[in-house]
Amino acid sequence: MECTVVREQLARFGGSTDSALEPVTLRHIRTCPACLEHQSVEMETDDLLSAKLPRFQAPPRLKERLRAMTSDKLAAQESYCRAQYSRFRRWAIPMAVAALSAAAVWGVLRIQNRGNDNALVAEAVNDHLRIISSSHPVEIESGGIHQVKPWFTGRLDFAPRISFSGDDEFPLQGGSVGYLLDRKAAVFVFKCRLHTITLLVFPNTRLTWPTSRPIRLGAEAAAESRAGGIDAIEQEWRGFNVLAWKRADLGFTLVSDINRADLIKLATRIAEP
Repeated sequence: MECTVVREQLARFGGSTDSALEPVTLRHIRTCPACLEHQSVEMETDDLLSAKLPRFQAPPRLKERLRAMTSDKLAAQESYCRAQYSRFRRWAIPMAVAALSAAAVWGVLRIQNRGNDNALVAEAVNDHLRIISSSHPVEIESGGIHQVKPWFTGRLDFAPRISFSGDDEFPLQGGSVGYLLDRKAAVFVFKCRLHTITLLVFPNTRLTWPTSRPIRLGAEAAAESRAGGIDAIEQEWRGFNVLAWKRADLGFTLVSDINRADLIKLATRIAEP
């Protein structure tokens, strides 16, 4: 089983527990350290979100009113349903089965399409969470892009093509080797005030690329073509802003909790040749 399929299942179930996953998925996770770590991060993230979300108790008077209304309505509905079931049982059940079958097919297709469209974005956010929660977010501290880029030689099977060395607004902190789905990625860490921004550079072959919310980066600078700019995808996932774009055989994802305008500004500077 491929890591991509396993991680789509984990993203679909929010990390889930072993009892909710297929046996073949569990066997893969137990033998794949990267997927095991991915499952752990998914579950920790879901637990953190559940713990932080506010919960409110209904007032006692409202509870009493709802309980009384429910009791009366349930009694009336039970009597009505018994009469109706006896009258319509010859055709109601077949129609219900047909409707449920159609709904199930539609649901599966919707989940598959949503998973395909969001798998890369979800994984980029997971990688960002791993970095900001790590005690050592960078393996090579920045002395400029010309110090960080050579460090990847021999650690990756591709050369991360990026020329932006950071500036006063977006200083480059350093880099490290990471993973995106089933492949190694070059990770560059930038700062914007107190916010951490992660840039992942990776081979984009055999990846399902998201298609929703397309935007244009740097159109006014005519960065890559006569029409100007670079096509990118903009999404929000778990409260983080995400930008993703391709250049030749490489893919780029930029993730942070900074505002959309600042992230687009940094993406434009990175995307410039």
